Amino acid sequence: MTIAFVAMPTKDAAHLWNGGPDAYGHHPETKVSDGPGYPCRHCLKNIDAGEELLVLAYRPFRELQPYAETGPIFLHKQACERYAAEEVLPPMLSSSDYIVRGYGHDDRIVYGSGAVTPTEKIASRAEELLAREDIAYVHVRSARNNCYQCRIDKAEAPAFADTGIAI
Repeated sequence: MTIAFVAMPTKDAAHLWNGGPDAYGHHPETKVSDGPGYPCRHCLKNIDAGEELLVLAYRPFRELQPYAETGPIFLHKQACERYAAEEVLPPMLSSSDYIVRGYGHDDRIVYGSGAVTPTEKIASRAEELLAREDIAYVHVRSARNNCYQCRIDKAEAPAFADTGIAI
């Protein structure tokens, strides 16, 4: 199985960069990074020391419901390019471990799927979870604070064009 690490959608980030309110209806706070520890959820890189960042409430779910966790995240204050190397562990995942947890097709936590997972085993744990019928996607969250980091989805295998060659 191939998996994809998925960043915050650009439309969500652009809404915030253009002055829109966060998940609680507040304007994001502006802060200056003092170094590692401020992972941008759009480019999935750490925000370098001296760079401005936004601190805001984010809810990575389609609609409000009891399991739609909302929490603090960081975002570059200036627009950045969305993470595109989906099959590669994002550079912002630099802690020793993270919570890896499965969610069902109804956006609810699948109980028993969450575990603190060493960073180097995130991909294999996600593949294991995504092989289950009851899990639609996976979240990577901080093992210390439960903050949302990114989502992991099953990646579709690339379709190969019909070459007309019989094998």
